[in-house]
Amino acid sequence: MAYVPGVALLAALAAGCSAGSDGTASDADSKAGSPLVPAAPPGRYRTLPEPCRAVPLATLRDLLPGAAELPEDQREKVYEGTAAVTYDTDRKVGCRWKADSPDMSRNLVIDFERVVSYDPAVSDDTLAGEVYTRKESAAGLSPAATPGAGKSAGTATPTDSTGSAGSTGTSPTTDTPETSPAPGTPGAPSEGLEARVLDNLGDTAFLDDVLTRAGSTAQHRTVSVVFRTSNVIVTVRYAEQPTLVTKVPDSRELQEKARALARKLAETLSE
Repeated sequence: MAYVPGVALLAALAAGCSAGSDGTASDADSKAGSPLVPAAPPGRYRTLPEPCRAVPLATLRDLLPGAAELPEDQREKVYEGTAAVTYDTDRKVGCRWKADSPDMSRNLVIDFERVVSYDPAVSDDTLAGEVYTRKESAAGLSPAATPGAGKSAGTATPTDSTGSAGSTGTSPTTDTPETSPAPGTPGAPSEGLEARVLDNLGDTAFLDDVLTRAGSTAQHRTVSVVFRTSNVIVTVRYAEQPTLVTKVPDSRELQEKARALARKLAETLSE
């Protein structure tokens, strides 16, 4: 039997213990460092603009011509707008304006909704896309619709009213059906002006055009433009109700002005 000096034996034992300890620690670290599913990235937007200041004064003057005929103090009040009631201004804000004149009344409403996902596997953008798709479907448009492909006139068209934010990061909606006029009837949008998906506005966008009767007389047209940019969904509603029963609000004019405002808002968000 070979003789091993005491010092050498202690060194060998120490080396063996050290190797065993390293192996155990290595195993533990390997388990603790197992690959995890990375959290989905947050949306681009963490805040929302101040809605009643989001529309330039020159634009308000164009959209609300009746305000120009009012006394100065009343005119300024119209242009200030009225903020929507909301319980979380980081998630949903809005503003509305209204101006009456002897021959018509015009209303403008804008809403900003910031969608937040509380599921680490679902990004804010993905959830916002789902919220947007539901709005598009509620307008009678297929999510896969191509630009310019509108719904057929005479179908029920919901106008959504968004409430306070829920626990999932989305806002519940209540849909009130409104009916567009049948093809060939007065007030029906001309070909190319019906509800449709829009190009070159945010990540995705659509337009809806609804004509209804206010009570049993005056006709009321509402044009809605909805678009999504990352995790923010913006809605513009522009409406006109003429005083004369025989007059039908012009679809083309309202659509052009609503789309122009939507483009301005999209540019503001991108800055």
